[in-house]
Amino acid sequence: MNLVDPGLPAELIASIRVAFADLYGEPPTTVGRAPGRVNLIGEHTDYNAGLVLPVALPHATYAAVRPRADELVRVASAQRDDAWEGTLAELGPRSVEGWAGYAVGVVWALREDGYDVPGVDMLVDSRVPVGAGLSSSAALECSVGMALLDLLDAGGDAQPLVDSAIRAETEVVGAPTGGMDQTVAVLGEAGSALLIDFASHESHPVPLDLAGHTLLVTDTRVSHELTDGGYGSRRADCEAAANALGVSTLREAVLDAVEALSDDRIRRRARHVVTEIQRVTETVAALGQGAWIEVGRLFDASHRSMRDDFEISCPELDCAVAVAVQAGAVAARMTGGGFGGSTVAVVPDERVEAVMHAVDAAFVLEGFRSPVHLRAEPSTGASAHRD
Repeated sequence: MNLVDPGLPAELIASIRVAFADLYGEPPTTVGRAPGRVNLIGEHTDYNAGLVLPVALPHATYAAVRPRADELVRVASAQRDDAWEGTLAELGPRSVEGWAGYAVGVVWALREDGYDVPGVDMLVDSRVPVGAGLSSSAALECSVGMALLDLLDAGGDAQPLVDSAIRAETEVVGAPTGGMDQTVAVLGEAGSALLIDFASHESHPVPLDLAGHTLLVTDTRVSHELTDGGYGSRRADCEAAANALGVSTLREAVLDAVEALSDDRIRRRARHVVTEIQRVTETVAALGQGAWIEVGRLFDASHRSMRDDFEISCPELDCAVAVAVQAGAVAARMTGGGFGGSTVAVVPDERVEAVMHAVDAAFVLEGFRSPVHLRAEPSTGASAHRD
């Protein structure tokens, strides 16, 4: 059993300050922090103007930054050897490949939005599992953006941070995501999920009284990549369904009209989105009532919809969900963009160890890679830290 520890923020900030000074010869001016996230329910609904219900994780990414007197941008990672170096003039859409694009993309996006971001030295250090469907990319973007805005004494308004992170991912990296990850990375609150409405662009916290339950995330270690086409093809299917229905987004669609669509694939994609949006509303109500049996029913329906209608699950995700429920979880489903990644389960506290062991054993029997587990304690959004 492998359980990921997020680490203590103060200790991690102190560690990255030391590492930055060792790398660049001077301490950083500020350190930005932004969390990963797990989505309780509402998958592939954000770019369809729907509802989502994510939770900010205690597992976060930290970005230490110091301004330069020239236009050079240097970015390094505590987890990787492939540092990136270039100039402000080189930055732009699709200009930087790989992980560094998420970081320097924020530099470009903020400058595009009128912020006078200088050349910088940057070091990032992440405790968010990469490729696990827990939004390591948004955590990276928002930690960098938080540090840069703090550097400019401009960190009072959350929206520029969210917007720049979204632009970095969609325009510089080229991943067609919908904005949920960046929003909760900035606006997440301790002890709460965040209900986000992408039609009105409003959000508000939903207190989570877990009442003796734990949110258990299982990373299947089937790594997913949102720029490889699968995510984009699902988004294109949703746009095709909206066009066929004569609505601007699937948020406006009704299920009877969806069921009348002639194209089977497009019909199933749209059915998932329309029913998933409704499940978010019903889950918020069930959580407020502590109705765990109903939460379990909604999670199960969501997983089946993603597996059968949206076709974004995989054998490892299906196994982790089924075994978690068999071992005592009251609710379980895959979470994130799909094609690998993680599951989220609501588990009675006394059954957490049993569920983790059961999933581990099932993965061994199936010949899968050993999974990694983490406890998803609802945590706070992005912050900046100076000495």
